Amino acid sequence: MSEASTNAPAESGSGGEDYVLFWACFIALIATAFGFIIRALIMDDWGQEFGLTETQKGEIFGVGLWPFAISIVLFSLIVDKIGYGRAMVFAFIAHVVSAVVTILTPTVAAGDSNTAYWMLYTGNFIVALGNGTVEAVINPVVATMFFRQKTKWLNILHAGWPGGLVLGGLLTLGMGDMDWQYKVGLIFIPVVAYGVMMLSCKFPVSERVAAGVSYKAMLQEVGALGCLVVTALIVFEVTRVLTGMDLIFSESAMLMAGADDQTQLMVKVGITLAITIIYGLIAQSLGRPMFVFLLLIMIPLATTELGTDSWISELMEPEMARLGLSGGWVLVYTSAIMMILRFFAGPIVHKLSPLGLLAVSAVVAAGGLVFLSKSTGVTILAAATLYGFGKTFFWPTMLGVVAEQFPKGGALTLNTIGGVGMLGVGVVGTALLGNIQDKTVDDQLAKADPALHEQVVAEPERSVFGTYQPLNSEKVDALPEEEQETITGIRDGAKKSALMTVAIFPVLMFICYLILIAYFRSKGGYEARVLTEHDAEDAEFTGGVEGPMEA
Repeated sequence: MSEASTNAPAESGSGGEDYVLFWACFIALIATAFGFIIRALIMDDWGQEFGLTETQKGEIFGVGLWPFAISIVLFSLIVDKIGYGRAMVFAFIAHVVSAVVTILTPTVAAGDSNTAYWMLYTGNFIVALGNGTVEAVINPVVATMFFRQKTKWLNILHAGWPGGLVLGGLLTLGMGDMDWQYKVGLIFIPVVAYGVMMLSCKFPVSERVAAGVSYKAMLQEVGALGCLVVTALIVFEVTRVLTGMDLIFSESAMLMAGADDQTQLMVKVGITLAITIIYGLIAQSLGRPMFVFLLLIMIPLATTELGTDSWISELMEPEMARLGLSGGWVLVYTSAIMMILRFFAGPIVHKLSPLGLLAVSAVVAAGGLVFLSKSTGVTILAAATLYGFGKTFFWPTMLGVVAEQFPKGGALTLNTIGGVGMLGVGVVGTALLGNIQDKTVDDQLAKADPALHEQVVAEPERSVFGTYQPLNSEKVDALPEEEQETITGIRDGAKKSALMTVAIFPVLMFICYLILIAYFRSKGGYEARVLTEHDAEDAEFTGGVEGPMEA
């Protein structure tokens, strides 16, 4: 892996080497998707083998996402200096190590459920760091190579994500009842492939560097407010994890032992403000207001797409089981829809404009989630189709908007938006879906059968959403069949309740996109910004073209 010495970004189609690098980036994204879908499809195996609560499952889903933000933001700050190639070496190592740690969990834990939880947590933490590093590289690289058609090519690049979900899902489901360790090992297929391909690739100089935009100017695009959003999410989650590992705040900790809730909050706020103030003094900017607004939108966006995808296999398992199918087929099917549509993103974006497409997608996704929460039997296929269409363009089109509106921000703005999305879904989204289920089951079982509830309820647990009382899985398994069926029915209803709740997020997104559409309409229409001396051909797809949603 080497860095290009040219002072200008490579143009799309300027040489075969650009396309080799593009497809290497595409396969690297497939590798990140493999880790995601394998985890989603074997989470139930982990839950049964290690006695995990629904909230703990959500936390493991979450840690497979939120550390992404740490690596994507940190590497975005330094990637132009250390080079894209070195960053990809780190990603490769992280992917390999994470798989090894996860596969060794049963051996190391030896029946200890707490050790198993933290082993799985650690393995997924490491893979998330690798995934964030991959995106820290591939997003600015593709935006630079295809600077004239950013939204189009970022959508094509991100077809690699659903493509990986489909391929990884089919392989995992095809392995049937094989031990889950073999399924985890599937990730080595795309990891080795992208590692070999990138050995011969030359990475371009970023558009920001080629245009002579200073490092400080890049920092100013994000600004202190943008830093505040990212830092707050990271600090609050990292301190929660360290407390759970008995490193801070807890009674056995060496630091802040037994600190009360108010003291803990003050420490977290203090750390967040200190980092934000330092960044603000260096950047000397509060940040671009529109960029901060887009950062906030990414939290419900990522929860709608990735938060739901993390849980969809389990949430749809009861209904799919009645059809004799695994719940994982819903995720594979919706991912296939995404993969196909993203390859044809250019004409669709041209027709609606980026913000128009995002607004329409939000409405369709909300309808799809509500439909899924009510569906039974074969109607699940229609509901899944609607949801698949709705979520398809969210992530890459938001990246495209940021790349087109904040080119001075280079890798930092482009990757910070993705980092906040992963933080939002990892810290809030996935754990929220699990917590909704635990609390719904607890509440409904207590009302339906207080004696049974008292018999199977476990000790209170703490999460980012406060204290909750899960059911003790061992006690549930020991119940007579009739009482188990009662609990199963309540759990199935809780899963559908979670889908209905998450439908609120795309509704909020739709309102936000209408605000942005109105803003750009007042300015004469959406138009892409470029740093190079070339006239952007993005107008063919986006810039200056008013879609129906902006008219």
